[in-house]
Amino acid sequence: MRCAKCRHSWFQHGPDLPERAAAPLETAAAAVAPAQGAFATAGGVDTAPAPAPAAAPTPPPAPPPTPEPEPAPATWTGREPSAPVPTAVDDADDYSPFDHQPPFRPRRNPARLWTIAAVAFALTVGGLGAAAWHFGLPQWLPVAGQTFGADRPDLELSFPPERQDRRELPNGTEYFGASGTVTNVGKDVRALPEILIVLRDSSDKVVKTWEVPPPQDELAPGESVTINAAVTDVPKSAKFAEIGWKPD
Repeated sequence: MRCAKCRHSWFQHGPDLPERAAAPLETAAAAVAPAQGAFATAGGVDTAPAPAPAAAPTPPPAPPPTPEPEPAPATWTGREPSAPVPTAVDDADDYSPFDHQPPFRPRRNPARLWTIAAVAFALTVGGLGAAAWHFGLPQWLPVAGQTFGADRPDLELSFPPERQDRRELPNGTEYFGASGTVTNVGKDVRALPEILIVLRDSSDKVVKTWEVPPPQDELAPGESVTINAAVTDVPKSAKFAEIGWKPD
């Protein structure tokens, strides 16, 4: 037997057959034996009549055929049917209808799928990083415009363009220098933070940054301090400079 739903095979015993009736030959022999002993012999001659030839036995009726059970109606379970039964002549001796067959196909290898996903993710991140390095961050990103820190109360920062110097040294090194002042215009003493200088190229991409420590820690009301900054190894693509407070 085989289940039409899960394709599982097993052996099913048929119903018990009724007991066979006694054979007619055995019944006729039992009836003739007492009759032969009832006859006497006369003068040594057996006067008993010769027994009539026994009739040919009637074969017993054949048992009714056992009805085969109807297969259960097939229902769709969302799985593809198993492989068909081989019908080739070479596989006829090896095939058995009672062999167990898997109800569905083996699953895919999850480790291989995760490996493919990790490689695709790494390629995507690498491409985005290379694009950000070459073209710069887009302006709509929140971090794109947070180059400098917030304004400091009562502290005025002045680095005019005419006091910025960009030139090439005799040894071929690119040089950039800037000079400016910081003034406390308030009535309270203010701490003097570090200054950040940013160099950008013609496409507004940041090509170099460096921090300038203040010459003193704080400024008294009305006090002003001059700050001079210079750096070498400036990229040739740098076109202009921006100067502001270093972010906290």
